[in-house]
Amino acid sequence: MATLKPEVKAFIVQALACYDSPSQVVDDVQKEFKLKITRQQVESHDPTKVSGKGLAEKWVELFNSTRTRFQNEITDIPIANKAYRLRVLDRLATNAEKMKNIGMTIQIMEQAAKEVGDAYSNRSKIEHSGGMAISSVSSLMEELGDEDL
Repeated sequence: MATLKPEVKAFIVQALACYDSPSQVVDDVQKEFKLKITRQQVESHDPTKVSGKGLAEKWVELFNSTRTRFQNEITDIPIANKAYRLRVLDRLATNAEKMKNIGMTIQIMEQAAKEVGDAYSNRSKIEHSGGMAISSVSSLMEELGDEDL
């Protein structure tokens, strides 16, 4: 294994912290730095793996800070913002309508309705009908009678 320069190590550590696969990092290092490295060499820069347990403290700190920032700062990604997605859908619907593409317009409007209705959020809306379900089951059983069971 060739010794890597600090800027290459930083690139590898940050890519791994952003959940890039070792294979992807190998390809990216090849493109960016014109270096040929192995997956094993990349994995040795991941402190969450057994092969990365001996990684220097400065690289572990860089990995942890990059991972924390990556996980917490999705606001930097426009498509993660609901308002942005709705604006794009609005533009697409307007263009589809101008092109008289009714099917596409309807699909985009449905997508926007799902977006507004939180169809793509991790919030669940649970409705409970109280005793209604029990009474309807018992009334159904009365209607069926014992012979149908």
